[in-house]
Amino acid sequence: MWPSLQRVVAGRATIKNTEVLERIALYLLSNTGQLIIINKIANTLRSSGLKVSNNTIENYLELLHNAFLFYKVPRFDIRGKEYLRSQGKYYVVDLGFIRSQLQRKNINRSSKIENLVYLELLSRGYEVFVGKYNDKEIDFVAQKDTDVKYIQVTDHIPENSTRESDNFLHLPTGYQKIIITNNWDDVGNIDGIPVIHIIDFLTK
Repeated sequence: MWPSLQRVVAGRATIKNTEVLERIALYLLSNTGQLIIINKIANTLRSSGLKVSNNTIENYLELLHNAFLFYKVPRFDIRGKEYLRSQGKYYVVDLGFIRSQLQRKNINRSSKIENLVYLELLSRGYEVFVGKYNDKEIDFVAQKDTDVKYIQVTDHIPENSTRESDNFLHLPTGYQKIIITNNWDDVGNIDGIPVIHIIDFLTK
């Protein structure tokens, strides 16, 4: 069951508009695995008749993160070796919230798998970032001491598609690169990059 957001954030801040807070939380659930941009949230809320400032949205996002309902994952420019402060992704702490709150069947499975992989990496003690290299995006850069992994996550690899492996092409050598899939037929390797099933990853 989704906790009362007003109760969860009580003591952290005064919530003037609980409807806006709820709508932002639902937006994050609907956009798991997507880059979260303040203006896009604002436009979505305003199009439904809610008047809200960008500052309020930013504050409420911070509250949801601080209340341990969502993890905020920063974006990291691999080539420039710097954090991109204006963008990032949010992953929910409990995947059950996605189904219970969105209440629809056509939930993007890739986003749920990506969320699951993120939670598993955290449980293993990794510090996790969303990677960017030029115009390519790496789902996760996971680091623990000197151990660095580059990870792509997908529900399945479309036939004759090299998109998942292409994102690895120009990354620094010497680090492990992995593609995690939900399709047993994908398992193997692409250009020397191991493709493993999500179950094998979780039970490894």
